[in-house]
Amino acid sequence: MEGYVLKLATERKSIRAYSSEEISLSKVLYAIRAALQAPSGANQQPWSFIVIQDPKIKEEIRKACESGERRFYRMVRGGLREWLESKGLNWEKPFLIEAPYLIAVFAQLGKPFSIQSTWLAIGYLLLALEEVGLASLTYTPPNPSEISRILGAPRDMVLQTIIPVGKAKGEKKKEPRKDLEETTYLNRWGSPLVSVVKET
Repeated sequence: MEGYVLKLATERKSIRAYSSEEISLSKVLYAIRAALQAPSGANQQPWSFIVIQDPKIKEEIRKACESGERRFYRMVRGGLREWLESKGLNWEKPFLIEAPYLIAVFAQLGKPFSIQSTWLAIGYLLLALEEVGLASLTYTPPNPSEISRILGAPRDMVLQTIIPVGKAKGEKKKEPRKDLEETTYLNRWGSPLVSVVKET
């Protein structure tokens, strides 16, 4: 149906608070199956996923992430600090244990365009989670190697993000997005899309 992907993308929000409602693992695996269809450099498909349900492992991940976040927040200054404070963000990451599942996403070193390819797969994953009614967040800890150690990942697999998955607790407005005309040009940098937009 025309417009369905845009509808999913428009409705999707980054969620940092999760309810205790249980969700089906099959929905999470459906989203990963969608992610596996993403394009990749030389079709190397350099991504791997770990689905984490065990509360003890989630707690260990949270402790490690918050330790790294404390160091980060002690160092951050200026505009970034003001922005973080305005959003109510701090070193605490309770969503890492609140969400029923975490998905750790890894990219394999040495593969062509492995980082870019893996993030394409992450984009597919997020939209598929939205399709099945699940909330998500892309959280990248400041100490990814520590999380890789906890999860026993091989040294050539680099953690890209941890995605909590579940049902949102409460309502959240979507952060504003830039318009098409602010971000897209026709043929050359700075050439406006005005005439094309009027025709569509």
